[in-house]
Amino acid sequence: MSSSLYIPEGYKSALTLRETQHAIKYIKDIFQQALAFALTLDRVSAPLIVRKGSGINDDLNGVERKVDFDIREFDGEGEVVQSLAKWKRMALYRYGYAPGEGIYTDMNAIRRDDDTDNTHSIFVDQWDWEKVITREQRNISYLKDTVRAVVKAVAYTKRKVSLRYPQIAGNICEDVYFITTQELADRYPDKSSHERERLITKEHKTIFLMGIGGKLDSGEKHDGRAPDYDDWQLNGDIIVWDETLNDSLEISSMGIRVDADSLAKQLAECGAEDRMQYDYHKMIANDTLPLTIGGGIGQSRLCMLLLKKAHIGEVQSSIWPEEMISECQRNGITLL
Repeated sequence: MSSSLYIPEGYKSALTLRETQHAIKYIKDIFQQALAFALTLDRVSAPLIVRKGSGINDDLNGVERKVDFDIREFDGEGEVVQSLAKWKRMALYRYGYAPGEGIYTDMNAIRRDDDTDNTHSIFVDQWDWEKVITREQRNISYLKDTVRAVVKAVAYTKRKVSLRYPQIAGNICEDVYFITTQELADRYPDKSSHERERLITKEHKTIFLMGIGGKLDSGEKHDGRAPDYDDWQLNGDIIVWDETLNDSLEISSMGIRVDADSLAKQLAECGAEDRMQYDYHKMIANDTLPLTIGGGIGQSRLCMLLLKKAHIGEVQSSIWPEEMISECQRNGITLL
């Protein structure tokens, strides 16, 4: 089997299939309430598809192919969303939200070019959220406060799950360790990006890795980010230590969004100035759209973490390579 699949030694799920289904719903009910309370968010409906060429779909790293299709009823094509990063900011404008108010939604996406392994699937499910902020809140301090609020909601959910299912007791470290990608590269200059994340997360258990998207001093990037939603100086990933996988696990990508200046700078750096033809980008450039902070929190990743599962397919229904299915069956990992 490919090295992309990790089999924990002696692994056995602590919950039956039926208990797992009950626990997934319990986690989702508890966490979304805790998140909404912590960040003052309303739940809204969100699209699964958008018009091709609208500029609203997330381009991720700019190379991932979107799932598109023609439509019988009218001209043009549709695309399955890859995330709702841009749509959420437009929604806040359309719905008339004020600073301090925000929205969250269930986001389901298909990313057909994603890896399939213990923590990756071509089916993506997230709580996507977005909140209006003031110009004065576009700073690292506000970003860190928001990160701590999200982590507290995760830790609260884990405590509730542990009470209901004592066989998977445990805690999430609420003491977030903040570090930039450049600081991390300076600390481990001879390691890959993932190796750096693994080492720092194993030491501190819960980290927020800041400054993702731009180039490091080496000229390389720690990881890619689209240039037109996060401000690369004011974003990051929440990463926690997963004892079952003996590895770091990213559960959230989030950040303060681009304003007119950072949008222009990042588009130029990527050679993507042509995106300024879209309404979304024009509305940022002329200060029509509100300033916001937002992110996505992986639903299946959070469930597998809190339920101590070895594979994301134990908490979501997706499709996998036949070889991976067989290898999981041989090792007591039941994919839904």
